[in-house]
Amino acid sequence: MEKHVLIIGSGLGGLTCGYILSKNGFKVSMFEKHAQPGGCLQTFVRRGVKFETGMHYVGSMEEGQTLHRFFKYLSLLSDVEMSPLDKSAYDIISFGGERFAFANGAEHFVDSLTARFPQERRNLQNYFRVIRNVAGDSPLYSLRHTHPVTLLNPEYIKQSASAFIDSMTPDPLLRQVLAGNLPLYAGIRGKTPLYIHALINDFYNKSSYRITGGSDAIVRALVKSIRAAGGEVCTSSKVTKINCDEKQAVGITLESGEEIRGDYVISNIHPCRTIELLNTRLIRKSYRERIVNLRNTVSNFTVYIQFKKRAAPYLNSNFFHYNGASVWGCENYTEADWPKSFLYMHHCSERDQRYAVAAVLFAYMNFEDVARWNGTRTGRRGDDYEDFKRQKAERLLDELEKQMPGTRASIERYYTSTPLTYLDYTGTEKGSMYGIFRDCTEPVQTVVSQRTKVNNLLQTGQNINSHGILGVIIGAIIASGELLGVNTIIAQIKNA
Repeated sequence: MEKHVLIIGSGLGGLTCGYILSKNGFKVSMFEKHAQPGGCLQTFVRRGVKFETGMHYVGSMEEGQTLHRFFKYLSLLSDVEMSPLDKSAYDIISFGGERFAFANGAEHFVDSLTARFPQERRNLQNYFRVIRNVAGDSPLYSLRHTHPVTLLNPEYIKQSASAFIDSMTPDPLLRQVLAGNLPLYAGIRGKTPLYIHALINDFYNKSSYRITGGSDAIVRALVKSIRAAGGEVCTSSKVTKINCDEKQAVGITLESGEEIRGDYVISNIHPCRTIELLNTRLIRKSYRERIVNLRNTVSNFTVYIQFKKRAAPYLNSNFFHYNGASVWGCENYTEADWPKSFLYMHHCSERDQRYAVAAVLFAYMNFEDVARWNGTRTGRRGDDYEDFKRQKAERLLDELEKQMPGTRASIERYYTSTPLTYLDYTGTEKGSMYGIFRDCTEPVQTVVSQRTKVNNLLQTGQNINSHGILGVIIGAIIASGELLGVNTIIAQIKNA
């Protein structure tokens, strides 16, 4: 008799688990509280223009590279069209009145920065040698069989990214530049582990792409595959309780009151939300308190920009700008100096794009800035909330105009979101961008396992393993591996 797996939430982690398990003979039922599946892969449309909410670009998508192999296994290659970013400048770091380009490929990366830092070639080569070694050392990132399941060398978890960068070069400006894309992981000086910086930079340096037409193409393809394998993906189906007997989880209860039994439950929601669904002695008070008290990454304020037709040339790079004396610490701001930094990206709506249709403009924002409206409903937060958003958007657009003169004249209209928006649509604690914060000074305490204290209740998503498309897929492999064996899944990926 086939085993029944209930999956709470339809973000990338849940969808990937659903695909893997349904492919391997499990009965899969997925429950999403919103009308649209996808989690951070959700998009929205305003006046005919589509906007991304979370997944803005991906890496390692060339033939044979890691994400390409995952996409092949997940049957995504034929349904998801990719557009390559500028190979000579996939990321641009704007700092101290200068701009620095990150080029694809370790050699090109080193060559590009050596033009500005001619004495630093050997240090830059050593920097990327370590980056490659960290990424290659992980069996799951390099698709090697592993027993027991090993993610990383503990030394890469205990060393901070900032300490590593500082050890690579004595040049203070180059140190800032090498850390310049840290909004991709909300890095904190002295806290964020080396492995997060290394894995992300290796991932994007190998190749960088935008998803043509929106990341919801990934969602549609995975949902189609799950249903074709006999699985269910139920939207507008909010789970209000995980039901347990004296030994294990036995099912879930929906907001409608319907109870559904299953052999396993996989939670793709934030661990704090999972804990809220459990009322059982199997979860001890100490475990509950540890999860609830874990630090989360900072949130953000976003401006979604719609351009006038043929008014804004398409920017095929991601633009990271900093106003202050350091790229670190931009999450610590005052009303007077916000924003200390921003990230600006265009959406790719068609192949060989010449003019931008839409863009996103991000700046860090702490939940405390919007806490006074917590508990209110989307669209009903009052005029003072709308004024707050308008003032922040105008200030952020002013900063963009300083760096990209003429941009304001190209804008047709814009929309905004705050940490409250992210909380509402993803359920992540305090609207955090990347979920639970990993701290190299407390490596064990800030890691959340795919296993819970309930034997047949598992977790997946950006809080397990790591965030981002690659980190979440690997986290889903780890969670699904609890039922199938991780090496079985690795073998299937290699044979895809």
